Amino acid sequence: MPTVREEDREGGVRWLVLDRPPANAIDESLLRDLAAAVERARETASVRAVVLTGAGRFFSGGFDLAAPRRDDESVAVMTDHYRDAHRALLALPKPTIARVAGHAIAGGLVLALACDYRLGQDGDWKLGLNEVAIGASYPKAAIEIVKLRLPHARAAELTLGAALYPASQAVRLGVVDELLPAADFEAAVARRAARMAAFPREAYAHTKAALVAEAVARIDTHGREQSLADAAVWLTDESRAARRTQREKLGKSGGD
Repeated sequence: MPTVREEDREGGVRWLVLDRPPANAIDESLLRDLAAAVERARETASVRAVVLTGAGRFFSGGFDLAAPRRDDESVAVMTDHYRDAHRALLALPKPTIARVAGHAIAGGLVLALACDYRLGQDGDWKLGLNEVAIGASYPKAAIEIVKLRLPHARAAELTLGAALYPASQAVRLGVVDELLPAADFEAAVARRAARMAAFPREAYAHTKAALVAEAVARIDTHGREQSLADAAVWLTDESRAARRTQREKLGKSGGD
């Protein structure tokens, strides 16, 4: 069963819906499905813009902390899938809009930041980049996306402070471009997607490529050995203890 649903809407807009209940948590299957869906959107001429969103109460809750502990080879495969999916989304030569109507936490928030424009629905959901608090390192693609999208002060507040914030703080933090009441939200997403889909595609692709080129180049030159060194931060005793505590708070088992 695919963890990313593809839905075509009017005007050449394709929705990619993260659908891995209950939290649309990130694992190998979701990353593979997302990379494949983004590639299909890139290759399909009739697709002129992409809306990325999540099913249910979550946009995405980030990495699946309940996944079984991975051996060295599995860690290497995971880092490759992560890089490929995020690079593909960041560099997609078509407009991308994140529709954020639920919790966007850690890696889930990074996925929203990988999109060109982000619309949030005002409501009772949380956002944050709390990796440091749970002993997780940022993959190269993730930190490059954060640095590209956010001014340094807000990036530092989110990553080093590692707090979770109410949706009301999303605009101040630069996480969404607009925070809209529920009554106007779906219409606003449709309008924004239609407007961006109508832009001349060559002009959009050329300008977007110039904006993301340096970040993409840094992702591309970050080799597997460096990625595995980044991932090793997850394996320290303190990091594992922090995640055990987090799993206990969430009532989950498993993980590393």
